[in-house]
Amino acid sequence: MTSVATKRVVVTNRVFAETRALLAAHAELDVNTSDEPWSTTEVMARCQTASAVMAFMTDHIDAGFFDACPQLQIVGAALKGYDNIDVDAATRAGVWVTVVPDLLTVPTAELAIGLMLALGRHITTADREIRAHGFHGWRPRHYGIGLDGTTVGIVGMGRVGQAIAQRLAGFSCTLLGYDQATVPLADLPAGVELVALDALLARSDWVVLALPLTVETQHVLDAAAIRRMQPGALLVNPARGSLVDEAAVADAIAAGHLAGYAADVFECEDWARADRPRQIDPRLTAVGAPTVLTPHIGSAVVAARRAIEASAATSIIEALSGQTPSGALRTPAVIRGAGCR
Repeated sequence: MTSVATKRVVVTNRVFAETRALLAAHAELDVNTSDEPWSTTEVMARCQTASAVMAFMTDHIDAGFFDACPQLQIVGAALKGYDNIDVDAATRAGVWVTVVPDLLTVPTAELAIGLMLALGRHITTADREIRAHGFHGWRPRHYGIGLDGTTVGIVGMGRVGQAIAQRLAGFSCTLLGYDQATVPLADLPAGVELVALDALLARSDWVVLALPLTVETQHVLDAAAIRRMQPGALLVNPARGSLVDEAAVADAIAAGHLAGYAADVFECEDWARADRPRQIDPRLTAVGAPTVLTPHIGSAVVAARRAIEASAATSIIEALSGQTPSGALRTPAVIRGAGCR
């Protein structure tokens, strides 16, 4: 592969040594080595003379970013969802945007099952009880809801939704699916019945979200939609925080309509929303709340993270070498530093 040693690459979050070595063989690096992300202002400042940036969930990249970083040729996102990157603005600016579409699917689906089990069976609540008070033998407590014999509705039947359905097949659930787009029957896991969203909400004991965040999907589970769910249903969100209205979820739990909520993602993360809340609704994080909350660990599997970073790094190297990068969302008509395509 052609050397691009004169190029600068900014990596906005801590990555594995292997990832740094892969990029360092081709470019000068500016890497965040701490566990805390750089602010948008700092990332922009560091990218003013950079040819590439490896971006993560914590980054917000918009038209102003591209204006401030005139040498930038590629945003190599170590992401599947890319709502925090203005792809239209990138295309207009002649900048590649690449994502990693498949490597996050299985880890996210596995975590979704874990969230369901933890929520329905009160696993985290019971764990905290033992740590705080010790174990004194069985008591008639923490009776919960299992998966066997229940109806699970999956909102979004793309790759993640399909992977969740495949993993639920062994739990003897009735599986319902909904998607705004037409899902080819060949892609549908065995046993999944496609239904309208209202029917899914009305019939499901569990509702699991597996959608990307777009203008159309923001607050797809708002107060009105939550009211259409079965009383006592449980809601699980491993996808994007703003798919739900967290305040409406807290209201429904307080009213006894929802039995619980589990999430790995939160509205406060979603940079694409200028009006996003700046914190999780405190009623959801309160001690004793029927919630299971994890800090966006959907892809936090060592092998998966190594592969995700390697994929994003390879895309960056390809773009800076004049090739069409793997995982490109679009091809700009005029590419910075390369002319027309």
